[in-house]
Amino acid sequence: MNTFPVELADEAIYVLREAAAQFERPAILFSGGKDSIVITHLAVRAFAPSPVPFPLLHVDTGHNFAETIVYRDHLAASLGLELIVRSVQDSLDRGRVQEERGRYASRNVLQTVTLLDAIEELNLDACIGGARRDEEKARAKERIFSVRDEFGQWDARRQRPELFDMLNGRISPGQHVRVFPISNWTELDVWEYIRAEGIEIPSIYFAHERDVFDRDGLLWADSPFINKGPDEVPYRAQVRFRTVGDMTCTAAVASAAVSLDAVIAEIASSELSERGARIDDKRSEAAMERRKREGYF
Repeated sequence: MNTFPVELADEAIYVLREAAAQFERPAILFSGGKDSIVITHLAVRAFAPSPVPFPLLHVDTGHNFAETIVYRDHLAASLGLELIVRSVQDSLDRGRVQEERGRYASRNVLQTVTLLDAIEELNLDACIGGARRDEEKARAKERIFSVRDEFGQWDARRQRPELFDMLNGRISPGQHVRVFPISNWTELDVWEYIRAEGIEIPSIYFAHERDVFDRDGLLWADSPFINKGPDEVPYRAQVRFRTVGDMTCTAAVASAAVSLDAVIAEIASSELSERGARIDDKRSEAAMERRKREGYF
């Protein structure tokens, strides 16, 4: 049974069309995760039969899940979309950022510098993202058109009011806007839209066997990018992922859900939040808001 509220898709399409109308050089921030996949699908619908007027921009940490990269390239090619990839490794090689060290070393936060450099290099005035207000509290504060200053930074206390459906994209030189078309969606809305539209998604969203190890009560995917201790011994388990991020900060959940119906049923009954398996959110109580203030996605 299709239970997706169609007015949410109508609103998202309206936002995408406003982004095309109000900005000269927008891009879709594409991670290969379900939210950016849905944004891309909505963009195809918003501008059909014309091509999507935005390129996809992926900030590749070099530590992504292989399934996500394969899916990214396949999607861009199948839809005939321009795919722009900027690499955290390039930022490291140029001395723009430094690799973290230690047990929890991750390139996730390093993406911010690569992203802001890409925005400046490509002269982007709008970045369309898949963040949703239900994910966590910092994202709940974002406007649908959310202005970043000339340094790419965000101040939650100095946001513009959004009255009715009037989206204000006016910016000064150097500023840009983050656009969130599915801000009012929930995780279940995303999954029900994927089911209703028959959208292909990366295989890691479905239960599969994988080598994992236990850390801090979470199932981490075994990877050469993660610094394991001698007591952290990988073993085979059936898992899936609720979010898709850098391997060093995205944990799996034990699951038997091998179909969309099973995934939706599992989420509807789960007591774990969507980002409960994201290690990057556990660094501090305000980890996401601090990253967003500095220019994160």
